[in-house]
Amino acid sequence: MSSDTATLLLSCPDQQGLVAKIANFIYANGGNIIHADHHTDLEAGLFLSRIEWQLQGFNLPRDLIGRAFEAIAQPLEADWQLHFSDTIPQIAIWVSQQDHCLYDLLWRIQAKELKVKVGLIISNHEKLAKIADQFGIEFHYLPINKDNKKEQELKQLELLKNANIELVILAKYMQVLSADFLQKFPNVINIHHSFLPAFVGAKPYHQAYSRGVKIIGATAHYITQDLDAGPIIEQDVVKISHRDTVEDLIRKGKDLEKIVLARGVRLHLQHRVLVYGNRTVVFA
Repeated sequence: MSSDTATLLLSCPDQQGLVAKIANFIYANGGNIIHADHHTDLEAGLFLSRIEWQLQGFNLPRDLIGRAFEAIAQPLEADWQLHFSDTIPQIAIWVSQQDHCLYDLLWRIQAKELKVKVGLIISNHEKLAKIADQFGIEFHYLPINKDNKKEQELKQLELLKNANIELVILAKYMQVLSADFLQKFPNVINIHHSFLPAFVGAKPYHQAYSRGVKIIGATAHYITQDLDAGPIIEQDVVKISHRDTVEDLIRKGKDLEKIVLARGVRLHLQHRVLVYGNRTVVFA
């Protein structure tokens, strides 16, 4: 039996009978629901849902499912996405000089823990080119400064377009993306080395050390035009003590960054994240 599935992500104004309407669409077409999760934000008056069902035995061919569901979604004023489990997205990983998150992602992808294909690696430094060579991935060195930023971002966008990239992962890419870039390519996940919204910007471990905090964290989030303020996908923390130096905080933080970024990317790839406003519902 085929294990391929379809996943529907939906948000719409809350009203009675929503779960029944969506479930009945799948049932009426011979589908078998294997996962269903729903949430209602009472303050926003918004219903959010993730439903996954088996394609084996489903009566509608894939290219007609979306068209058929639109007849239900339109009167509900729903925003929705339809995804298929056997679709392997093409991603790009962007880095600067730190390699820990890059290595971790590539090993997980090689082990088939993350179902993606890395189309290219982009960096504003040449240092990590050897890692791209090691994994047989196309590498592009695009140095950026305040004078050439616009020009280089146009080159980045062209590379993403030519490689059919669907998602960019900033695996310690120490540059701020412009509003113009994000308007053209908004699908970007970043790892920030603090428990946002605390310690935004540069050197958060130094900031944490100077404040004498007892935990440090890492945050995987979608990029927006506001620095380190995009919708949060995943976070975690680790305890520290008065004996820990800044170097200890950085070492512990790097371990955490790898885990949190991998979790965030996995949740995104499994279509478990719904963004509304600057918030997320994560159907984990």
